[in-house]
Amino acid sequence: MPDTLAPAATDTIELTRALVRCESVTPREAGALQLLEKVLKDVGFRCERMDFTEKGADDVANLYARIGEDKHGNGKHFCFAGHSDVVPVGDLSSWTIGPFAAELSGGYLFGRGAADMKGAIAAFADAAQRFVARRGTNFGGAISLLITGDEEGPAVNGTVKMLKRLADRGETIDACIVGEPTSSKRFGDMMKIGRRGSMTVDMTVRGIQGHVAYPERLDNAIHRLSAIIEALVREPIDKGSTHFQPTSLQFTTVDVGNPATNIAPGVAKARFNTRFNDLWTSKTLLAHLKERVDKVNATLGGNGIVEYQVSVSGESFYTPPGQLSELVAGAVRDVAGVECELSTTGGTSDARFIRSYCPVLEFGLVGETMHKVDEKSAIADLKTLSRVYETVLDRYFAA
Repeated sequence: MPDTLAPAATDTIELTRALVRCESVTPREAGALQLLEKVLKDVGFRCERMDFTEKGADDVANLYARIGEDKHGNGKHFCFAGHSDVVPVGDLSSWTIGPFAAELSGGYLFGRGAADMKGAIAAFADAAQRFVARRGTNFGGAISLLITGDEEGPAVNGTVKMLKRLADRGETIDACIVGEPTSSKRFGDMMKIGRRGSMTVDMTVRGIQGHVAYPERLDNAIHRLSAIIEALVREPIDKGSTHFQPTSLQFTTVDVGNPATNIAPGVAKARFNTRFNDLWTSKTLLAHLKERVDKVNATLGGNGIVEYQVSVSGESFYTPPGQLSELVAGAVRDVAGVECELSTTGGTSDARFIRSYCPVLEFGLVGETMHKVDEKSAIADLKTLSRVYETVLDRYFAA
């Protein structure tokens, strides 16, 4: 990593720019964690690389940094969690500013990861540095940064394994903010107190292949599948719950692979993803959907068979509104002058792993350009985010 990438201090803007210049597309580390480790060590953090490997998955580099009381002390432990990896840039020619140039223009910082979520990581580090500079290291607890390089990927060698390692050695976390870009239209207008679960189902429908001129001799798998699809999407799965919107089910592909014009296929495949609320677990929802499929499949007669392959990336969860959400909402209100909506919308995040260990919520920058061409964050928002995080620390570790 060139020395020129390192900022002179933990200034939020310059650290964000330095991190964006690291081309850390999942699973590459590309110097991002190396840079962050240097910056954090310089202000007194104890840094530990937690790199993991698993057969069938890419090796992933992760960083755990902590400052404050010894890990077995009695003080409270506040964690900021995030990811240094970013999604691919896509069509490079579509970017008006280079995705890793980290240029400042028109009041914005441009680049892949500016919003999701290198800006928040820089804001974490800057806020913690300013807090410790004022309070010293004996502030009645510990502050940590738990940074993975595997959030935008399969998430098997990142946060989930870091948390287990901490737990195995008796290190606990009392509260956590994940710095995902949760703000919707303007900075501070939304935080996430939970997320819907996500389940992907690959269905294989088997009928009987045959000549199209003899329909009495065949069982067209496409016809059977189309009836099943209609049965799954015709009626809503539910009407939502107190903290969650209705469960959604979306088909993402239908595949037959039949080049012939005179053969009705005996096999058809389809994939759907469902984002489900807290009325369901993945098991109860799958059972419900299978019941729908079985009913329509039975009405079609014949010997049609439906097979399933299921992948669950996370169950639904939420942290009930209370001390943590009030702490963050109060900081946003006092620093930014914005009332923060409590939401559970959007995709998944590593909060789904953290929630098993401590209360967790997500709060960060405006996410309107995340994963898009010309990703950006307002310079003013980056500075405000760091002040919000610092205010959270001040109030959490109130003297």
